[in-house]
Formats: sequence, C-alpha cells, structure tokens
Amino acid sequence: MTTTYAALLRGINVGGKRVPMPELRTLLEGLGHGAVRTYLQSGNAVFTSETADQELLAAELERAVEKHFGFPVACLVRDGAYLRAVSAACPFPAATLEGRQLHATFFAEPVDASRFAGLDQQSFLPEEFRLGDRVLYLYVPDGLGRSPLAAALARPTVLKGLVATSRNWNTVARLVEMTGA
Repeated sequence: MTTTYAALLRGINVGGKRVPMPELRTLLEGLGHGAVRTYLQSGNAVFTSETADQELLAAELERAVEKHFGFPVACLVRDGAYLRAVSAACPFPAATLEGRQLHATFFAEPVDASRFAGLDQQSFLPEEFRLGDRVLYLYVPDGLGRSPLAAALARPTVLKGLVATSRNWNTVARLVEMTGA
C-alpha cells in the first residue's frame, strides 16, 4: 500500500546548512519515493512510499542528506493521517488566527508533560502551549520572534535530548493539504 508522507527537516537553509529544494526532491526520488514535492525553502517535502515505517524513512533520509550535503540534519517523517489528526486536535482556534500566531513543534517521540513542569504558564499569558501526540501547540499572539514563551520553551534544559522541529500553522495546514489528508 502506498502512503503519502511529509518529511520535516530541522534547521536547514539557516546557519550554513543549505539544502536546495530541487536537490532534496532529487534525493527523495533517488531513494525510490514517488510524487515528490517540496513546500517553501525550510525543509518540507511530501512524497509517497510503500514503506510503512516512518522512523525507518526518517533515518534513511537523514543518512542520504548527510552523504549528499556533508552535514547531519534531523528529519521527522509523518503520514497524512497523523498531520490531519494534529490539525483536528489543535486546542486553539486555528481558523480565527493568523498563521504566525500559531505554531506546532513536532517531536520524534512522545514527550511527557513533566518536562515542562518548571514553566509557570500563567506568567506568559496571553501566550500558551498545549501538548498533543508528539506535538506541542504554541499560541503566540504577537508572533514567534518576540515571544518570551517560545524562548523559554527553546531552552536546552527543556528540550534536552529531544529531536524537534517547528512549523507555523500555515505550513501545517498546507502539509495536511499536500498529503491529501
């Protein structure tokens, strides 16, 4: 059975880790994936595969990117059904917000809420976050760039040992659409 996936590459096209999207598409096609498309320049690709193991697909892509580009890049691979579930489970009113006000941080594995216990959420209001299934939903009414909550969440003490990558809600919605979910 063929499944449509989104690959989320972490931290590319910033800080010297340049991955041109045409080369990423060619790389994914070379791995045997079909219907390869990319979205924006920030490491979002959609493809089809017969392989059902998302972790295997991510590891394969990580190896290929490092071999081709010469630097490691963490990759998460999620199927369209998962992305649709993330969108449907959003605890914030996504339809009434601007894309820059809502973000999703995707994790490679489930994250326990105790990791965030040291953050006094009340002190960051009106900014808020909620945990979901391998995702953190972040509401920042003034955008991510000046968000004290986003800065607190990005501290190494909070994210230590986690593979994570964030997308604004416009990108999440587009990936849901592109995966046909």
